[in-house]
Amino acid sequence: MTLSISERIEPTDTSFVFDKDESRHLIKVLRKTEGENVYISDGKGHLFHSVIAVANEKKCLVNILKVEKKTKDRNFHLHIAIAPTKLNDRYEWFLEKAVEIGIDEITPIICKNSERKVIKKDRMKKIIHAAVKQSLQAYVPKFNDAIALDTFLNQQKGSQKFIAHCEDEKNKKFLQDLVKPKNDVLILVGPEGDFTPKEIEKSINLDFIPISLGKNRLRTETAGVYITSLMTLI
Repeated sequence: MTLSISERIEPTDTSFVFDKDESRHLIKVLRKTEGENVYISDGKGHLFHSVIAVANEKKCLVNILKVEKKTKDRNFHLHIAIAPTKLNDRYEWFLEKAVEIGIDEITPIICKNSERKVIKKDRMKKIIHAAVKQSLQAYVPKFNDAIALDTFLNQQKGSQKFIAHCEDEKNKKFLQDLVKPKNDVLILVGPEGDFTPKEIEKSINLDFIPISLGKNRLRTETAGVYITSLMTLI
């Protein structure tokens, strides 16, 4: 099964022309030819069954055979707000794996100890799209603009809110013991230097519950992937 993604396609379309990059990928890289089937996702749950009518590497044209509306595998919304890592490829690794496993929304948060404060959003969205294609999903997770932690905290209302930090606290419980099924979840993951005590205090004052991810201290990106996997199992 070959899956492509385009936010331009509409459920009422009977045919569709891919942009130059996707056309080249289909025809030159995947070596697709006229008469071959291609699936297209609009990133919002619609899966389009199509057949290549014109195998042009600049303007690949397909005819839409039918459209399916897919339901999400999860009955809750998983949002991870995670600080950018010092090395960009580690953050990209987190995005790739978290999307393949299953996540709904990602927000880069800029904290006091963040060593990287700039995110190339277009690059990150490409990583996300590639992971969606790899895992054959009909939904594309939302990737938000980078935002200061203080600003982000003040905007959050509702859902179950947790903060994963490395400070020793006797009252910290495991995430799996606190999550309520079928409820939306927001989890904060800090930078390499962790959240500052003031950031932790403010989060708790705004109803974020401190959680433990186990005895081992995890890297930022590892914590993000671990949380995603754990939520899928829960």
